[in-house]
Amino acid sequence: MAIIINLDVMMAKRKIGLTELAEKIDITPANLSILKNGKAKAVRFSTLEAICKELDCQPGDILEFRGENNE
Repeated sequence: MAIIINLDVMMAKRKIGLTELAEKIDITPANLSILKNGKAKAVRFSTLEAICKELDCQPGDILEFRGENNE
Protein backbone atom coordinates (compact mmCIF):
# COMPACT_ATOMS: atom_id res chain seq x y z
CA MET A 1 0.00 0.00 0.00
CA ALA A 2 1.28 3.47 -0.88
CA ILE A 3 -0.24 5.09 2.23
CA ILE A 4 1.90 4.58 5.33
CA ILE A 5 0.39 5.01 8.80
CA ASN A 6 2.78 6.60 11.31
CA LEU A 7 0.36 6.51 14.23
CA ASP A 8 2.73 4.45 16.35
CA VAL A 9 5.43 7.11 15.93
CA MET A 10 3.11 9.91 17.08
CA MET A 11 1.84 7.82 19.98
CA ALA A 12 5.41 7.19 21.12
CA LYS A 13 6.27 10.90 20.84
CA ARG A 14 3.22 11.77 22.96
CA LYS A 15 3.85 8.86 25.36
CA ILE A 16 0.34 7.46 25.06
CA GLY A 17 -0.62 3.83 24.80
CA LEU A 18 -3.11 2.22 22.46
CA THR A 19 -5.75 1.53 25.11
CA GLU A 20 -5.57 5.05 26.54
CA LEU A 21 -5.81 6.70 23.11
CA ALA A 22 -8.68 4.42 22.10
CA GLU A 23 -10.61 5.42 25.22
CA LYS A 24 -9.97 9.12 24.65
CA ILE A 25 -11.14 9.07 21.02
CA ASP A 26 -13.98 6.63 21.72
CA ILE A 27 -13.11 3.73 19.44
CA THR A 28 -12.27 0.15 20.34
CA PRO A 29 -8.65 -0.76 20.97
CA ALA A 30 -9.03 -3.45 18.27
CA ASN A 31 -10.06 -0.89 15.64
CA LEU A 32 -7.28 1.49 16.66
CA SER A 33 -4.81 -1.39 16.43
CA ILE A 34 -5.99 -2.19 12.90
CA LEU A 35 -5.39 1.43 11.92
CA LYS A 36 -2.03 1.64 13.72
CA ASN A 37 -0.75 -1.51 12.02
CA GLY A 38 -1.71 -0.30 8.55
CA LYS A 39 -4.38 -2.97 8.09
CA ALA A 40 -7.31 -0.54 7.72
CA LYS A 41 -8.81 -0.03 4.27
CA ALA A 42 -10.22 3.38 5.22
CA VAL A 43 -10.32 5.89 8.05
CA ARG A 44 -13.21 8.21 8.86
CA PHE A 45 -12.40 11.89 8.92
CA SER A 46 -14.07 12.09 12.33
CA THR A 47 -11.64 9.45 13.65
CA LEU A 48 -8.66 11.18 12.06
CA GLU A 49 -9.81 14.48 13.55
CA ALA A 50 -10.15 12.93 17.02
CA ILE A 51 -6.68 11.39 16.78
CA CYS A 52 -5.15 14.69 15.67
CA LYS A 53 -6.88 16.60 18.47
CA GLU A 54 -5.76 14.12 21.11
CA LEU A 55 -2.18 13.83 19.85
CA ASP A 56 -1.95 17.56 18.99
CA CYS A 57 -0.73 16.85 15.47
CA GLN A 58 -1.64 17.25 11.82
CA PRO A 59 -3.02 14.50 9.55
CA GLY A 60 0.27 14.58 7.65
CA ASP A 61 2.07 13.57 10.85
CA ILE A 62 0.08 10.32 10.81
CA LEU A 63 -0.47 9.62 7.11
CA GLU A 64 2.32 9.45 4.56
CA PHE A 65 2.23 8.71 0.83
CA ARG A 66 5.03 6.64 -0.64
CA GLY A 67 4.87 6.26 -4.38
CA GLU A 68 6.93 3.88 -6.46
CA ASN A 69 9.90 6.27 -6.50
CA ASN A 70 9.86 6.81 -2.71
CA GLU A 71 9.95 3.20 -1.53
